[in-house]
Amino acid sequence: MTSADNNEYFIILAKPPSPNGYLNAGEICYISKERYDALKKRNDTNIIPIICIGSSFDSHLNASLLHPLTRRSAELLLALDMNEERLRAVDDHEALQNALDLSEGCQVYVEHKGQFLKGVIRYIGSILHSCPIAGVFFGVELLGEDKGKGLNEGSYHYKTYFSCSKNSGIFAPFTRVKPMDPKPLVPLSKTSTEPLVVGDRVTFIDDCEYVHHGMVMNISDKKMVLISTDRDEDGKQGGELTVPLDCVIKEELLIKVERKSCGFGLECLEDECEKMDTSQGLEMGNVTDSADITVGSLVQVILGKGPAYGTVRWIGSLPDFPEIRAGLELEDACGVNDGTFKKKRYFSCLPKCGLFVKLASCQPDDRFSGAKEKVFNGHSDHDEALASLAQENVPPVRSEDVLNRLVGRMKGVQGHCNSCYMDSALFSLFSCSSVLDSLLFKSIQRADHPIQSTLLKDIVNPLRREGFVPERSVMKLRQLLQKRGHCPTYTTDEKDPEEFLSLIMQEVLSLDPPLKLRSQFGNKKDQGKVQSCYFYQIFMDYNHPLVLPTVQQLLEHSFHSNSLKLSEVPACLILTMPRSGKSFKMFPKIIPSTELDITGLLSDGPQQCVLCGQLANEECADCFRDQVFSDTGFKYFCMKCSAQVHSHQKRRCHKPSSLHLPQGYSYSQSSGFDTRTPPREKLELFAVLCIETSHYVSFVKYGPQDTDWIFFDSMADRIGEKDGYNIPEVQACPEVGKYLHMPLAQLANQVPREMDGVAKRLYCDGYMYLYQSQSMSLYR
Repeated sequence: MTSADNNEYFIILAKPPSPNGYLNAGEICYISKERYDALKKRNDTNIIPIICIGSSFDSHLNASLLHPLTRRSAELLLALDMNEERLRAVDDHEALQNALDLSEGCQVYVEHKGQFLKGVIRYIGSILHSCPIAGVFFGVELLGEDKGKGLNEGSYHYKTYFSCSKNSGIFAPFTRVKPMDPKPLVPLSKTSTEPLVVGDRVTFIDDCEYVHHGMVMNISDKKMVLISTDRDEDGKQGGELTVPLDCVIKEELLIKVERKSCGFGLECLEDECEKMDTSQGLEMGNVTDSADITVGSLVQVILGKGPAYGTVRWIGSLPDFPEIRAGLELEDACGVNDGTFKKKRYFSCLPKCGLFVKLASCQPDDRFSGAKEKVFNGHSDHDEALASLAQENVPPVRSEDVLNRLVGRMKGVQGHCNSCYMDSALFSLFSCSSVLDSLLFKSIQRADHPIQSTLLKDIVNPLRREGFVPERSVMKLRQLLQKRGHCPTYTTDEKDPEEFLSLIMQEVLSLDPPLKLRSQFGNKKDQGKVQSCYFYQIFMDYNHPLVLPTVQQLLEHSFHSNSLKLSEVPACLILTMPRSGKSFKMFPKIIPSTELDITGLLSDGPQQCVLCGQLANEECADCFRDQVFSDTGFKYFCMKCSAQVHSHQKRRCHKPSSLHLPQGYSYSQSSGFDTRTPPREKLELFAVLCIETSHYVSFVKYGPQDTDWIFFDSMADRIGEKDGYNIPEVQACPEVGKYLHMPLAQLANQVPREMDGVAKRLYCDGYMYLYQSQSMSLYR
């Protein structure tokens, strides 16, 4: 392990080009000081071999993409969940310096659920493990009237870092912790006693005499105002600032500020009233009649960080405020509450996804350009409006876009209440493959239209378009399935992925079974009979000779032992691995076959001789059982090779059977076989579902290279406890590719916990393998 005291740390400023496209801007990385000093001595620092936190292998990056950090700054930034947050925070030198100056015992305000609560720092350090450094959090004990508004008693993941009364502890990164003595701002004179409320447009002047404009996001009991600003000090798009209430004034009451010298270096205010330009405000530009916006409408509001999108969940009057307000549930956690205002609940949503604004501040969601006229013309409801958008049929994410669109925290499908089986199945099937897209558009019974519509509009399209599906969308699907009477516990209990997929494909959407099997045994009446199914469960007898099998070997052995053949090439083949009673896994490791050769499994099709490659006319089940030429699958032979193989003393008792000659092929009288080489039929792997201790995750293969893999976990992390929420994460995992071609003996000796990255999950926990016809591939 590399020592944390002997490293140089950096943050990646921009997404690197290929072959390092799996890295993202905002990631923290390092290089040993010894290695870095050697590069500097050779004056060879244009390309730096860095290692990202959480990784174990080098990535060579141009120095222009890297910004140096002190170790402490790197630890503070590492505590932030999102890469975008780190990039914003690294430019806020003052906030970083303030955080470095904080110590245990300092009184601070800590942001929690959109409010700034008073507290004292009791702990500074790491609570999550990573190497060689870990993110530094601030453990804050809430004081006074804010006691009991926190999350814990000073413990995290069953480890105690400090002690305090019940629900009076909070662990937070430095961006949510503010010292109680912020720099003074310039007070503004006011000509009205009208109270300031959330949603008002305001102006204030900072200590650098710069005028800010923005919208009130929250007003705390401590007379501090959270403002989403239009521009920062450099005139660029703004962010969020917290300022004292006395330093804020409504724009409609604003007194023009004249800069004058006044001995103390402050601005003097004259009583010349002038309305400020609010062209960047919410209520300017293309204003929509508020009567067109109703509960359920898709809207946008312009915050300091840019447009925020959401759904209107409530419209009405708030106490003491005459103007009509709208309660919004935002798509991203950029709001200030969970649907409550002054301790009264008006609607429910995740923390920081709720926002109350003036109804007049809401604009139609401009992302739905094709559907916008239908949504807001007073003649259609929300579901009808989305119909035109749904008809666009958002395609799966292309391989070249996967790393940008899908990889990161808060990506994929957000887990909630035992939904990991469904989250993983949906992500695997629809993120990068279209093989089952017919489910989304086929004609079905009218009663099941809401289920199909939810699957398309609320899950598949957002996943492919934005790379993220919130948990409420999956819960909506679960509620619809439960309402239809398919299962009374669909919103609460853990299920199997095949149970969910069977329900969706067979009972609800009535998809034609993609898999058609033909039995080779039984009475004459049953022989050759075709059976249709949606999955194939691989069964193995206990005396099998396999130790470290591939999926190809498992499928062939299962077909052979059950005398089955494929009657046609399936567009989609879903395989579940063999189980062994309570131990569940029959093999400690299974090697995923990225290509599945099903030529030998087809009942009607030309077969190749396993020795010479020419057209075969015999099959020998005894040779397969005895593992003759064990590196091949089903044992097919041409006439000459069959005679040669079965001349051996040990194989003279074998009884090869004749193969049906496909139409268009014929045997030569002289050579005994058709001179043409039969084509190979292959399927390609596009996803794997894995399970460990009742938790499902998935791998998706998105490109042709062995390193083109991503790993998805719908519950990778959790924020909060009782009222918290899960953070889904998708990460690139090129490390799994190196094990695909590793010698079997070496792979068998690999200790699972020592395998790189998440490779252990793929090789040791594989449960369901999803294959598609190569004609469905997006990267061929």
